[in-house]
Amino acid sequence: MISTIIFFVVVLTAWILPVTLKVKRSVHMLQLNSYRNERYAKWMSENSSKVYSPAEMLYLVPVVILLFSNSDILILAVASAVFVLVFAAFYAARKPEKKKLVYTQRVQRLFGVTYLMYGLIAAVATGLGAFVNMGFAVVILLVTAVFPFSLVKLTNLINEPIERSINQRFVDDAKRLIQSSPDLKVVGITGSYGKTSVKHFVEAILSSKYNVLMTPESYNTRLGVTRTINEQLKPYHEIFIAEMGAKQTGDIQDVCEIVNQQYGILTAIGPQHLDTFKTLDNIKKTKHEIVETLPEGGVAVLNKDDENIMSYKAKNPARRVYYGVERTDVDIHAGDIGYSSKGMTFTVTLKDGTTEHFRTRLLGKHNIYNVLAAIAIGLEMGMTLQQMTVPVKNLPPVKHRLELKPANGNITIIDDSFNSNPVGSKMAVEVLGKMDGFRMLVTPGMIELGDQEYELNKTLALHAAENCDYVILVGKKQTKPLQDGLAEANYPESQFYVAADLNDAIQHMHEKAQADTIVLLENDLPDTFNE
Repeated sequence: MISTIIFFVVVLTAWILPVTLKVKRSVHMLQLNSYRNERYAKWMSENSSKVYSPAEMLYLVPVVILLFSNSDILILAVASAVFVLVFAAFYAARKPEKKKLVYTQRVQRLFGVTYLMYGLIAAVATGLGAFVNMGFAVVILLVTAVFPFSLVKLTNLINEPIERSINQRFVDDAKRLIQSSPDLKVVGITGSYGKTSVKHFVEAILSSKYNVLMTPESYNTRLGVTRTINEQLKPYHEIFIAEMGAKQTGDIQDVCEIVNQQYGILTAIGPQHLDTFKTLDNIKKTKHEIVETLPEGGVAVLNKDDENIMSYKAKNPARRVYYGVERTDVDIHAGDIGYSSKGMTFTVTLKDGTTEHFRTRLLGKHNIYNVLAAIAIGLEMGMTLQQMTVPVKNLPPVKHRLELKPANGNITIIDDSFNSNPVGSKMAVEVLGKMDGFRMLVTPGMIELGDQEYELNKTLALHAAENCDYVILVGKKQTKPLQDGLAEANYPESQFYVAADLNDAIQHMHEKAQADTIVLLENDLPDTFNE
């Protein structure tokens, strides 16, 4: 009896090893899916090979022995060995995480409740082993070791009322801070793409004259903006810039109700996050929430060259300020665009005929649009075009968004690896096509494009075939649409390579690099999409 108890304690100790690793992985994936059970469940259904490891087939070994043996010691010894082996397999198969799990208080609560549930499971198993049958106890441990992903989803559901209450308290605090700052000017920025760059450009221009706070990194959700206000907004701030992201209808309005923006920038609208939005019309409606929520006297800054922006008629009569490159019937127009290895030059013309020549280190026509949006806000804040030439000249590229940087040897990198989209990727490839030297594209393609994902990736490949001397595709299954597109374009097989993963791609990049090689890194898939 004593030996059985000792062996069962060993089993429990061994059991917790693979469970701990799998729970951590489960919580990480839930966090990457914004703690939304519906998105998390969808990810689970599409990534069963990541939810259930082949190594877990070993759990059948103790079950088989249980069918043919009555020896508790033998069953417990084999179960212990199997748990250790599965843990070793999990540990050996770990991949470097691009975005680490952030141990927020919410994550800590998730871990706490999940491990409490596993503690109850261990207690039930112990009771069954002591008073009923040791085999039943082992089976319970084996089964529950397989399903941490499902258990974490249940934990998230259990915690939801608590999290909702805590979040609402933080949101209410943020609203009070905004309301207690009547002189604070708030600029909201949204769009399917370009919003992060515009946020940085607006901050760079306005901070030359004002005390400015902007939401950091990708803090563009309701809670991200709330956290920025609560932790960083000070009485001396004159302007607050809030980037607003959305993955479903109502997301922008939720943020707007917190910040009460007086200025709303809408950069562009395109087919992004179609897996949640479903239709382009839903995206248009959601992005225009930043216009519909403007107060009386508010100002909407809109890209008039964007057909999807112009095709939607917002009901709010707020004043519109239009900017553009292709269209000249705008308030702020950019023309005479020149490209060089040092960046771009362009001339800005206002509706009243005022002009100013600008120079920037940025690359790509889309960055002209981003600068124009920032200039529009500068004008609204009382700055002149001439005052904005120096801040625009000194604008640094936003990290991982057409960021030009030298690599080792004869390679220059254009890093556009942050969250690729159909319009941005097309413009990035065009920038590469304008470069002198051996032009190489490295990409896994685009994601979260719903039913259009195949065709949009195939179109990207067709565009790449016209502008690239060599193409490296990352991921054999993920890049199938790109492979089909290159085949349709009759792109020579000797000029492209399908890499197993990013490490393989980078190694091949160095092998194929020639003198004066320019490499465009287009998109970098998150951990949820790693093959």
